[in-house]
Amino acid sequence: MYDLAVMGEWLEFAVRWLHVITAVAWIGSSFYFIALDLGLRKSPDLPPGAYGEEWQVHGGGFYHIQKYLVAPERLPDHLIWFKWESYATWLSGFALLVLVYYLGAEFYLVDPNVLDIPVWQAVGISLASLGFGWVAYDAICKSRFGDDNTRLMILLYVILVAMAWGYTQVFSGRAALLHLGAFTATIMSANVFLIIIPNQKIVVADLRAGRVPDAKYGRIAKQRSTHNNYLTLPVLFLMLSNHYPLAFASEYNWLIAALVFLMGVTIRHWFNTRHAGRGNPYWTWGATTILFLIIMWLSTAPMFHQRDAAATPEGAAQRFAAAEGFDEVHQIVTGRCSMCHAAEPVWQGLHWAPKGVVLETEADIARAARDIYMQAGLTHAMPPANLSWMEPAERAAIVRWYRAATNPG
Repeated sequence: MYDLAVMGEWLEFAVRWLHVITAVAWIGSSFYFIALDLGLRKSPDLPPGAYGEEWQVHGGGFYHIQKYLVAPERLPDHLIWFKWESYATWLSGFALLVLVYYLGAEFYLVDPNVLDIPVWQAVGISLASLGFGWVAYDAICKSRFGDDNTRLMILLYVILVAMAWGYTQVFSGRAALLHLGAFTATIMSANVFLIIIPNQKIVVADLRAGRVPDAKYGRIAKQRSTHNNYLTLPVLFLMLSNHYPLAFASEYNWLIAALVFLMGVTIRHWFNTRHAGRGNPYWTWGATTILFLIIMWLSTAPMFHQRDAAATPEGAAQRFAAAEGFDEVHQIVTGRCSMCHAAEPVWQGLHWAPKGVVLETEADIARAARDIYMQAGLTHAMPPANLSWMEPAERAAIVRWYRAATNPG
């Protein structure tokens, strides 16, 4: 049993590592080509059919790049396709979703305090929502409504906000934001798999058959690629959010997610404008900062009004152990948390303390004061899905104790 547990842990590690590697490759190539596309310049000596060119320097050499909106007169034999980065990112991400959230649904997916449903229903809703996202998005893009890209992006934003709220009504806060990221990433990867690459293959087939390719396929691919460009940064935030309870365990987690999508637009607008040589829209820096400050406020509203501990962990531990309310908190933590956070966990299926955090002794609890406050007092991230039924009064006691220690007198 222990060996199987170790193998499972390393399998999750390997899949997560693969997911990060492929995501870096996909995002890197996506950002590069958007920057390249925006930086293209007209030149009087461009070959027939060429839209623009760009000179770049890297790695001790110079690159001369030309873009054809449809295709060159002669199709080269050594075409390089950028697609496997996208496919591998989505496949590894879905595998991670299965390993962490489907197989660990009791801890991470289902929260009876949000919606008490069996695991199979939660998994079914998860899968159906990912499929719905692509079908709805693709249908809107292909409709007459999708002819106006600005109008289309506004509607897409409304759908994403609605899904953010909807996910928080079904899943745990951690799973809700993660699923919103998966919902968006599915749209992005499907854009590559079902639209961008097939359209490019149609153009290649026409060229090889001696036909003149239709320019509409390039325009459609460009539209979907632009959408992916603006969605990338919010997806990264949502995928990382499961490590930060102030993002996923807040009462306003769905609104935080909505504002993150706006930050993605402001950040990418600055880069895209710069790459296109249209100036420096520094107002986007201010807008992004304001949005992030609002997110910070929402993450703790209306509870947060104290400063954090400034002492070193060792020095702070003594103060936390001596603070008013520590005896009560010690009882709460040992009763609600230490069945998992122990040198030898007694919770079925756990073979070691999550994240290596042990909360058995008074010293353990005092040293972990800030994490206990963040995870179980200020937010409801722990216990996961509130499996040990921590009461609101107990969370309030943790908050009072922490504030008493960090704001003496």
